[in-house]
Amino acid sequence: MIISHDVAGPETGPAVLLLHSSVCDRRMWEPQWAPLAEAGFRVVRADFRTCGESPAAEAPYSDAGDVLTLMDRLGIERAAFVGSSYGGRIALQLAALHPDRVRSLALLCPALPAQRRGPALLAFNAAEGALLEAGDLEGAAELNARQWLGPDADAAAHALVRAMQLGNLRGALAASGEHELPEPAVDLTALTVPVLAVGGAHDIPDFRDVPAELASLVPGALHVELPWAGHLPSLERPAQTTRLLLDFLRR
Repeated sequence: MIISHDVAGPETGPAVLLLHSSVCDRRMWEPQWAPLAEAGFRVVRADFRTCGESPAAEAPYSDAGDVLTLMDRLGIERAAFVGSSYGGRIALQLAALHPDRVRSLALLCPALPAQRRGPALLAFNAAEGALLEAGDLEGAAELNARQWLGPDADAAAHALVRAMQLGNLRGALAASGEHELPEPAVDLTALTVPVLAVGGAHDIPDFRDVPAELASLVPGALHVELPWAGHLPSLERPAQTTRLLLDFLRR
């Protein structure tokens, strides 16, 4: 199965794949979508399984494998990846396991492969779990929007994150069985592609610390912390985040 996706920009332009946070779906990239395409990039955004318009899997799969299958279908041999949170985690997997397919990585508040959960994330998971156990999907979606958006996010961003997360929760509940393959071990110190690792000063330590850790692990990685950002800077200050991405992708 090919996961749901959109493509924009010139077919001959350098490919950029946008990978969304697990809280969101591919709609989170709407502010960056047109500017990247207008800058001459061939831009692809996709929904992971049970997110957005991608259905649940009925056979063993991996999100990284789905992305490679999509690239093959679109005739993309190599691409730059922009990954938000969980999308950054998948981008790191791809760069470590399939370096010939990855040109560069721009990671916004990324998660690490096999990342351990610290106290802040465990506390959030417990609060979310209690709402899900009670069947309050709307409350869980609202909790996610409050947790992951920083102080500069407007009402429209909050509404979009609530809607995306509510859809993801419903999609996960509708899935029959767990078909996701175990996450492979990766060696991030072996990465050789350019890496931009972006953190948010208002994010929880579990994610705020990752970009700095990546900068120490990956030779030449650039660490930038945004003093205004929470966990989803592309939705909090869209224009500023777009400029940051364009500056990196054009190098």
